[in-house]
Amino acid sequence: MQTTIHISREDAGAADAVALMAELSTALAAITGDSGNASFDADDARGPTACFAVARDAAGAALGCGAFRPLQPGVAELKRMYARHGTGGVGSAVLGFLEDQAVALGYQALWLETRLVNRRAVDFYEKHGYRRIANYGKYIGNPLAVCFEKQL
Repeated sequence: MQTTIHISREDAGAADAVALMAELSTALAAITGDSGNASFDADDARGPTACFAVARDAAGAALGCGAFRPLQPGVAELKRMYARHGTGGVGSAVLGFLEDQAVALGYQALWLETRLVNRRAVDFYEKHGYRRIANYGKYIGNPLAVCFEKQL
């Protein structure tokens, strides 16, 4: 049975958003040894050129989230992508929503960083058309990090 998924922009400081990101941080810490908290602030996803989205089921229960923030002219950075286990298709739906929102705001590309050890994330982004690029920003010289880009 297919779950109906509703995705909308929400504030990154709202209770469901905070709960989803806490689950993500716990999962990332288990996989990579780093929660990723230092790389994101709720204010990063606020404002006219940023977006934080939450996916919900038909009953309104939060299933997943994701965000982007401006990185450089024409490029936004994906952050805090997460879908609860057992919610098939939520991650793809959130990613598609964020890509559409980025296009609507005039971005030409989305960039992101994940850890090489996080094979599930690496495979997910590659499956969705993201291609490896040279590490950027604070990830330059970090052999544990892998960066991706998708032209929109």
